[in-house]
Amino acid sequence: MSKDRLYLRLPATSANLGPGFDALALALTLYLDIEAAPARHYSIHASGRNADICGATDRNLLLHTYKIVLQQQRVSEVPLELEVCNGIPLGMGCGSSAATRLAGVALASHFGRLGWDRGRILTEASRLEGHPDNTAACWLGGFTVACWRGNEVEAISLTPRALWQALVVMPQKPLATVLSRKVVPESFSRADVVANLQRVALLTAAFATGHGELLGTAVEDRLHQPYRVEVCPLLKKLLPLSGQGEILSVTLSGAGPSVLLLLQPGVGIDATKEIVRKHTEDEPIEILECGLQLNPALCRIESHR
Repeated sequence: MSKDRLYLRLPATSANLGPGFDALALALTLYLDIEAAPARHYSIHASGRNADICGATDRNLLLHTYKIVLQQQRVSEVPLELEVCNGIPLGMGCGSSAATRLAGVALASHFGRLGWDRGRILTEASRLEGHPDNTAACWLGGFTVACWRGNEVEAISLTPRALWQALVVMPQKPLATVLSRKVVPESFSRADVVANLQRVALLTAAFATGHGELLGTAVEDRLHQPYRVEVCPLLKKLLPLSGQGEILSVTLSGAGPSVLLLLQPGVGIDATKEIVRKHTEDEPIEILECGLQLNPALCRIESHR
């Protein structure tokens, strides 16, 4: 049996960024780290956030993705010994499922000897995830724009010209994406669609040029955030801070319930955290500090034959 060990490092992501519903996302410096090797039986040693969930071999999204890809390709399973260190909050709108699915597909490609390139891995993970925004940012790093072209994902990553700081504000309870999607209408007015198209263009230009003063306007949304405040109350409390002072923008992170704040470089983080806490009216929250992850996901193979 091959003694190859595969190392993966996949970042958290924040999708939509306001108006870019199912199209835009940003990679963040919170990570899912995985070390995998072939073994006689499946085993997982997990540490970090939600270690009990990540370490369970039953109903495990990582193993399920790995197995289903091999089954679809009619390739025999290779049981794996996994070391997992998770830094991405689960069910909080930070792209945990996208990172996990990408890891599962990458593991299947490697240990199943499928020989898939990075584009095929991204497409397969996006197909399983249902949309390509989080998967593109997780796999490519930086600020990404992604769409479906037939059965393949077309995606491009831009390196932001300004290294803005980020805060992820999380409530205590997670929220399933399917529940958050239920509150979003199936159709929208032309005026709302045009307004979002204008802001998606402005937001992309702001990231490409580093014009942080544009973010407050560029992240305004009419397609999903006005409806998701019903299930993501933190957004309603923090949205008035968008574009105010050192806080460049406030958006729902993915489908929620977390909220992403982008800040000027060098801003006083502690002072900003205090502002956030005052606006959340003593609601129990956790605030994560992070930066923008600019590099593609790391896949490293070490052979010990």
